[in-house]
This record gives sequence, C-alpha cells and structure tokens, in this order.
Amino acid sequence: MQKVADETLPDSVSGAFQGAAKAFESSLGNLAVLLVIAIMVVYIVLGILYESYIHPLTILSGLPSAAFGALVTLLVFRMDLNIYAFVGMIMLIGIVEKNAIMQIDFALEAERGGKTSEEAIYEGCLIRFRPIMMTTMAALLGALPIAVGYGAGGEARQPLGLVVVGGLLFSQLVTLFLTPVVYTYMAQLQSWMRSRQTARTLTPATVK
Repeated sequence: MQKVADETLPDSVSGAFQGAAKAFESSLGNLAVLLVIAIMVVYIVLGILYESYIHPLTILSGLPSAAFGALVTLLVFRMDLNIYAFVGMIMLIGIVEKNAIMQIDFALEAERGGKTSEEAIYEGCLIRFRPIMMTTMAALLGALPIAVGYGAGGEARQPLGLVVVGGLLFSQLVTLFLTPVVYTYMAQLQSWMRSRQTARTLTPATVK
C-alpha cells in the first residue's frame, strides 16, 4: 500500500497508517528488538551455565541456519513475515538451541574425563543423536497441523507453523554437521587464549 501511494499520489499529498494498522506496524518493529533481546538473554544464561564466553557462541551457531530455513519456507509458500511468524522465530531459538546444548554438554563432560575436543564432540554426536531426533520430530510434528492451516482460523496461524517446521527441518540437517566443527575450532581458540594468559602470568615470575 505504501508503494502504491508513493507512486500514485502527488508530492503535495502524503499517506500514513492510522489506527490498528499503525499499531500493527509499530509492533513488528518491537518484535525485531524482542528477538535480539531473546538471543542476548540466551547467551547470558548459557555463559553463566558453562562459565565461558566461547561455548555459548558454539550453541548459538545453529540459529542462522534455522532462520534461513524459516525465511526460505515463507518465501516458498508466499507468506508474509507477520506477527505469527515472528512468534515462530522466537520459538525456534529455544527449540534449535536444545540440540546444540545436548551435544555440547556431553562433550564438555567427556573433555573433563581426559578426551580431546574432537573425540568428545564425536562421541557426543553419536550418543545424543537419538534424543535429538526424538525431540525434534516431536516439535516438528506438533507444529505440522498449524503449518497446513488445520482448524478454524488456521490460515492466520499458518506462518507460525511454517516457520517452525521449515526452520527445524533445515537446522536439523545442518546442526549435526555444523555444531561439531564450530565446537572444535572454539575449543582450540579457548585453549590458545588460556595458554596466552598462562604465559603472561608466568613471565614476570621468570624475570624476577
């Protein structure tokens, strides 16, 4: 509507949304801020849980793939990114991070047992594969009736289901391969930072 108004109305006339349409337009901007805040809160909670600045980034590495899958699904089905789709994006943050948390949590315990980061995350992927698939399929099949628009008023909620189903499908295919790679590189980065910190601590004592 805004595009048509800009093309057809003369320069002396301007148009703007009012009433419910204006409130809806402002709510979409607030939802984008809410999405960023949700990601920041997840990062802070994971940082406190794992006492690390690095591993929360590893867990959050699955979010871009989920967002990409959700947006592509909306494009394929020609759905708008409305308020229901934004709610589905926020839901994806918790559902997708669950897969990475199960892998990383097991890998950290295996590392404390004396295994290398590569061996730990490899074993974590093998052992946690079944619970990851079970929980993902449960969430995906639960959102499938919403995605097909089943029930009264289902067409309005259909973008929410499509975002959840598309995001879960794509992230599930990518996360099992992406998370181990990111975890390995992040573990190397963390060990390098610790070695530099240890070297800085020991250097003054050696000079004395």
